[in-house]
Amino acid sequence: MTYTIKRTFAVLFLAIMGSALLYNCEPDPDSLGEQLFLDGAAQGNEKSFDLIAYNINNLDTIQSDASKLTSAVLGAFNESQFGMQKASYLTQLRLSTYDPDFGANAVVDSVVLAVKPTYASDSVTTTTNEDYMHPDPAGNIAAKKVVNTYPANKYGKAKTSMTIKVHEVSDFLDGYTDKASSGTIYNVGSEIGSKVFDGNVNLVTITKDSDASSIYTSSAVGVRVNLDPTFFQNKIIAKKGQPELKDVSNFIRYFRGLRISVAEDDGYLMQFSPNDLELVMYYKYDKTENGTTTRPQTTYKFDLGAGNTHIGSYVYNRIGTPAKTAIEGSNPTLGDARLYTQGMGGASIGVKFPETTINQLKELYQKDKAAIISAKIRIYTDSNAWTSKYYKPTAFTITQRDIVDGKEKFTFTNDLLKLSGLGSFALYKAYDLDKNPTYYDFTVTQSVKDIVEGEAKYADKYLKIDMGSFLQTASGTLAGQQYTSRAYTRDRAVFVGTEPGNANRIQLRVIYGTK
Repeated sequence: MTYTIKRTFAVLFLAIMGSALLYNCEPDPDSLGEQLFLDGAAQGNEKSFDLIAYNINNLDTIQSDASKLTSAVLGAFNESQFGMQKASYLTQLRLSTYDPDFGANAVVDSVVLAVKPTYASDSVTTTTNEDYMHPDPAGNIAAKKVVNTYPANKYGKAKTSMTIKVHEVSDFLDGYTDKASSGTIYNVGSEIGSKVFDGNVNLVTITKDSDASSIYTSSAVGVRVNLDPTFFQNKIIAKKGQPELKDVSNFIRYFRGLRISVAEDDGYLMQFSPNDLELVMYYKYDKTENGTTTRPQTTYKFDLGAGNTHIGSYVYNRIGTPAKTAIEGSNPTLGDARLYTQGMGGASIGVKFPETTINQLKELYQKDKAAIISAKIRIYTDSNAWTSKYYKPTAFTITQRDIVDGKEKFTFTNDLLKLSGLGSFALYKAYDLDKNPTYYDFTVTQSVKDIVEGEAKYADKYLKIDMGSFLQTASGTLAGQQYTSRAYTRDRAVFVGTEPGNANRIQLRVIYGTK
C-alpha cells in the first residue's frame, strides 16, 4: 500500500502542471515527484474526509428544445425506486418544395413515418423469402425479400412491446431557436397513425428474381409507422395551389407538427436521432403521354430534420416512491442518506465541503506542510436499492457553482479548466460496473487545492453532478458547461449519500505528502 501511494504521489504530482508546494518551492516539474520521495524526503498518505451530499430537485423539467436534443427519447419505463418516466417527441415538419404540383387527380396511397432508434448492430437475425411477390401496378414482380432484424437499444423491460402513436399537434411550436421545457404540455389533435413495436428494427432489401436488380432497399434500419392517407389527402393534396402550401411561415402555422408517443406507461426508453426521421407520402396522379393516360405512383418527402422545432416532452409519476420522498425532503445543510440521480430532468447531486473537512485539510497544510497530490470524490451506488438489474451509468458531468455579483453561476470545475489538457487527466472513473455496488471517483484535486492552499472562498461553492456527458464541438473541444447530453440521457442510479456510519458513504479521498 505504501509503495502504491508513493508511486501515485509521484505520478500525479508530475501531472499537476503549475501547482506549487505548500512552501512555494517550484522545482523542475519533470523531477518534482522524484525529489519528494528521494531518500525518504516525503511521506505519502491517504485519508478520507466527510462531505455533505444532497438531492437537487429539478422539478422533473429540463430545457429540451432542438439546441439540446442531439438525440431524442421515446417510450415509458416504470420501476420501484424512481417511478414512471414517459417520453414523447414533438417536431415541426416542412415541405421539401413549396407550392408543390402533385399532378392531376392526385390520390394518396399511403404515408410512412420511419423512426430509426439506435440498435445493436452486432446482433442480427436474417429472414429470407425467395418466393416474394412484389406488388406493382403493372403486375406483381417475382422477387427475393431479405429482412435483417436488430434489437433496438432499450433502457427498461427489454422484451416488452409498445404501441407507437402519432398525433397532429394543435399548438404552434414556436421557432427553431426558441427555448422549450420538457414539462410543457402541448395540445394535440387527431391520432393519424399507430404501430405495435416489438422492440426490433429492420433493414429490408428486395431484388428482382430476373436480373437481381434492386427494387427496394430501406434507407436505414428503423421502424415504419403507417399514417392515415385520408388525413394527408385532405391536409396536403387538397390544398394544392392554396396559401397554406405557399411558404414556410404559412405551412408551419397550418400544419403545426407531429407528436410521437407510446400508449403504455411501462416498457422501455429508446433513443433516436431527430434529424433522421423520414416522412414519405406515396400517391398516384394522372399522367398523359401520346394520348394515353396512366396513373404512376410517385413520392413526396417532408423535411423533419434540422431547422425544424424539436421538443422532448417528459412526464413523471413518482407517487409513493423513495425518490419522491428523498428529493422533496432534501437537506442541503446536513445532506441526504440516499441520492436519486436521473437524466432528462431528474434530480442532480449537490456536494459541499463541510467546514470541518476544510479545517482539517487546512491544518494539514499549515502545520504538517502537507501537499495535496490527489483529491477524489468517491461515491457508491446503493447495494440494496440499486442492483445490477439495470446497467450502471458511465456518463456524468460535474460543474462548480459560484456566486458572482450576487447571482448564481455554474462553470466548469477548475480541474477541467486547468488539468484537462494533461494526458493522465480523467474527470471521473467508474469501477466495478459489473458488480454491486459500483463506485465512481470524481477528480477535484485543483478545486480542493484552490480552497485549502489558496484564498478561494468555499461558503458559496458547491459541486453539481448530473447524468450525461459534456458535448464537444466539431473541432473536438468542449462546447461549454451548459451543453450536455443530460436532456436525453436515460440513466439513473441510487447512490449512498451523507449517512454517518455507512462505510460506503460519499467521501473526499485525499492523497497528500509531508516532508
